[in-house]
Amino acid sequence: MRDYIITVNSTVDTGKEWLEERNVPVIPLKYTIDGQEYTDMYGLSDKEFFQKLREGKMSVTSQINPEEAKEMLEPYVKEGKDVLHLAFSSALSGTCNSMKIAAEELQEEYPEAKVIVVDTLCACMGEAMLLYYALKQKEAGKTIEEVAQWAEENKLHVCHNVTVDDLFHLHRGGRVSKTAAVLGTMVKVKPIIHMDDNGALQVIGKERGRKKSLHKIVDMAVERSKGWDNEIIMITHGDCLEDAEYVAKLVREKMGVENVFIHNIGTVIGSHTGPGVVATFCMGNKR
Repeated sequence: MRDYIITVNSTVDTGKEWLEERNVPVIPLKYTIDGQEYTDMYGLSDKEFFQKLREGKMSVTSQINPEEAKEMLEPYVKEGKDVLHLAFSSALSGTCNSMKIAAEELQEEYPEAKVIVVDTLCACMGEAMLLYYALKQKEAGKTIEEVAQWAEENKLHVCHNVTVDDLFHLHRGGRVSKTAAVLGTMVKVKPIIHMDDNGALQVIGKERGRKKSLHKIVDMAVERSKGWDNEIIMITHGDCLEDAEYVAKLVREKMGVENVFIHNIGTVIGSHTGPGVVATFCMGNKR
């Protein structure tokens, strides 16, 4: 059996160090802010980026094109390795399609190679959650086809439970409708969002006050994860670590999961959520 690697887009939002420790190559998206283009994970620091957003600067993201995708994957194929790529949701970016085009071209040029792209229908640490368990499958000796099948069968069991300060950034980026965005302008009302089965973001509720919204995303995780053995819960935040740590405390109390991974949301996803986002990610029965 040929050796294989699992690759991801930078939108997994774990930080590059977490990926490097696990030998997972990352294919980063880019963003432009203040007239300067940066590479996700390798550009501005979290603090610098969110400070610019708070100052009213706009960040515009760009997808990976097929040429970039091929250029980044080809070296591994040349080494004689197969590639399983877990792609950013196709409902949120054209990046997944670019990865598939690159995979097709590489398969034609290197017929002995396998290049498999899974549309995760996930974003942020939802992608990271799928990656976490896919790596465990690989470590257990599963083949590339078996891991790809596992990812396809389980991707809709990755639950994203999100609250944001407002919906301005998501609406501006076309991620939620204008009607939904009105919700985010109401004083003290905090929108509750999830990722639907099509891999798109949906506003599914509202809570009055920040504290209630933080409790809500934990309660959603508790409800969705019933019957599942979650060995890790992931939490992301938009430069609001104290809120994320409060959510982690609730997770440990209500879910009994001690292994909680917290990381700042990345600059590409953060461009659309804005500062103040907090989200929990778990495996569950349905989204």
